Amino acid sequence: MTPIDHYAVAGHPVAHSQSPFIHAMFAAATGQALRYGRLLCPLADGEFARAVQHFADAPGGSVGEFAADAVAGSGPARGCNVTVPFKFAAFALGAQVTERAELAQAANLLRFDAGCWLADNTDGAGLVRDIEHNAGVPLARARVLLIGAGGAAAGALGALIAAGPAEVVLCNRTADKAEALAARHAPWAASHGVSLRVTSLQHPGREFDVVVNASASSLHSAGVPVPAGSLRTGTLALDMMYGAAALPFLEWAAAHGARGRDGLGMLVEQAAESFGVWRGVRPETAAVLAALQGRLAAAAATAS
Repeated sequence: MTPIDHYAVAGHPVAHSQSPFIHAMFAAATGQALRYGRLLCPLADGEFARAVQHFADAPGGSVGEFAADAVAGSGPARGCNVTVPFKFAAFALGAQVTERAELAQAANLLRFDAGCWLADNTDGAGLVRDIEHNAGVPLARARVLLIGAGGAAAGALGALIAAGPAEVVLCNRTADKAEALAARHAPWAASHGVSLRVTSLQHPGREFDVVVNASASSLHSAGVPVPAGSLRTGTLALDMMYGAAALPFLEWAAAHGARGRDGLGMLVEQAAESFGVWRGVRPETAAVLAALQGRLAAAAATAS
């Protein structure tokens, strides 16, 4: 019997996560023997690290959703994705870190290599691929507004810069966090010939080509954090959230002539990038994204 490797998405909350569905489709498409579940981690200091270590050490990954049905032939836990609010904490667990995780100082992926865990960040790669490949919007020479300075924005900024926009403007509720994030990326931006600057939420600038909401505003139903003047007709306005949480942002974008897009495509693309880090093969994403959109649409229709 081929051992079944185990993976999970670790976060708080995590019950809503579509990652198990996505990775099950990837595994079937690529012929990989794996299981992928959810790992709810406590919020208290140090508990995230303990929960992930326990998952990595448990026979057959038999914690979290796997606890009740660990089976003979199960292989070890090989890694996990990490979602809010633990991306900065996940970075600290990596004995080895990739360049993109080092730049972000945040990780959304851990690979449990023997004796030397790898921390990586696939968020930015997933975002850029969704914008350019799925939405069909080139980032080269574009003007980009990135809202937020937390773990999601940190993971996205380096990849956005590497795509070669004319400028990236960063704004956040807490100015010093945005300034620190921009300062860490300043050499990276200079090496790519990209203008990088920080503004306030109230005055971010006008008529961007791409606006990315990486803040927690949608998650907390806090409203759209920037004025409508940041949009123009045809602006791609992407919220990293999806489902009901993203609807107010998408409706705001549509009301001002922009192209609203939620975070489903980014979710699938970063998952494919993660799958490649773990398994050595990057799966195709189009069918998975279509299936996920259909799945959520059906759930919404049932709920209404």
